[in-house]
Amino acid sequence: MNFRVRHITRYSYSDPVQLCRNEAFLLPRDTAHQVCLDSRLTIDPSSSDVHERRDFFGNRVSHFAIQSPHDYLSITAQSDVSVEVDPADYQRGHELSWEQVRLKLQSARDRQESSPYLYDSPLISCRAELAHYAVASFAAGCSIVEAVDDLMRRIYQEFSYRPGMTSVATPLAEVLEKRHGVCQDFAHVAIGCLRSIGLAARYVSGYIETIPPPGQEKLVGADASHAWFSVYVPTIGWLDFDPTNNQRPHQQHITVAWGRDFSDVSPLKGVALGGGHHEVSVSVDVTRLPDNGVRSRP
Repeated sequence: MNFRVRHITRYSYSDPVQLCRNEAFLLPRDTAHQVCLDSRLTIDPSSSDVHERRDFFGNRVSHFAIQSPHDYLSITAQSDVSVEVDPADYQRGHELSWEQVRLKLQSARDRQESSPYLYDSPLISCRAELAHYAVASFAAGCSIVEAVDDLMRRIYQEFSYRPGMTSVATPLAEVLEKRHGVCQDFAHVAIGCLRSIGLAARYVSGYIETIPPPGQEKLVGADASHAWFSVYVPTIGWLDFDPTNNQRPHQQHITVAWGRDFSDVSPLKGVALGGGHHEVSVSVDVTRLPDNGVRSRP
């Protein structure tokens, strides 16, 4: 399935910004199930200092600077992406118990792939409370996919989606206690649970295609960036799970970047000299494109 993603972020400043330098994770990466067919970043006011690099995790990181006074900043990322997920990977995951997966993670080969995602990260610390929450889903001998499916379902059912109640600075322990938040919080809870019982899990940022109710038109700009998590299964690789929607990501999830937690892949961050107070608005559109025969890599 092919999509076009258009993500616009606009800052308006009360006083001119004299100069700024920014880092963006806004352009989708290629994965085993996804190919970025085309992408571009448009910056207004224009910047002559724009470059892209790959970070430690292989994500595409865009850097840009504006070194003249400006009272607004607009960043538009537009990408065409082809997504094709193979459900057979999850079926193979039913062949391994979660205890077998934990044991296999000790091998040198698998630790090379999984070790960055086994331990504490800036926003996620292994805690007894997280392990206690996880054990209800991880019965002895349960398959890794069945156990993680159940954890995902419980987060979906037991946590309330309440925008504005949390921020990046909200401690994970508080999210677990109050049982509300947004997609990044739910991904962090699941990752913390998995790491606390010895499994490798990573944070995934991206987009999801939203479909309006029957008879209603899709609103322009009404989509949003999204987050979910992946668990590492030796011999299979990374399997994605979306606790916000209680589903295994399929053709409608578009991956931008992954890391240990949100702090590794924040969509946009930087420093600015001046600016006073500012207001920010975000508009995201995910639209389907005609199938032109392009498919993701096997």
